[in-house]
Amino acid sequence: MNILFISLLLGAVFLLQSFFGFLQVKNFVKVFRKMCKNGKVLIGKNPKKLRAGTLLLLNIDKQGNISHAQIMKGVSIFARFKQLKSLEGNCLPLLASSYEELNNYDSLTQECILNAYRNLINYQTGKMSREDVDTSTNFLSLPVFSMWKNELVGKFKEIRRRREL
Repeated sequence: MNILFISLLLGAVFLLQSFFGFLQVKNFVKVFRKMCKNGKVLIGKNPKKLRAGTLLLLNIDKQGNISHAQIMKGVSIFARFKQLKSLEGNCLPLLASSYEELNNYDSLTQECILNAYRNLINYQTGKMSREDVDTSTNFLSLPVFSMWKNELVGKFKEIRRRREL
């Protein structure tokens, strides 16, 4: 009885986390599309597994000036984007190359700024990979669906192996 209760509880928590993860991805897509209407959007990311991860979206012009900045920072699935006014009006290449300017931000935001600058350089030099440019959202590539797919493939391989014996 206890094992059944714990299994059901774990399953419910897993489904709840999947649902909230879906809502977080939906929030990202909404903010990203809204910012795309204002021009080019650079993404700076600093994903972490056990610490707070950070995602930075920057609207930039041709000279690399930041017109709008949004940041999502947090450990949980409840993290949402917030406007980062302190970045607006700065020039990204100058900001990324200035130790004093970068020191005004926490380490997670610094890493996102440097990642966004690297993406800008890769874009300008034509060295950006297809994955960096792809803006489509494939919900089937979320970890939940990948895990289920791997389980199904494993079961089919096991069935095929048994038939061959």
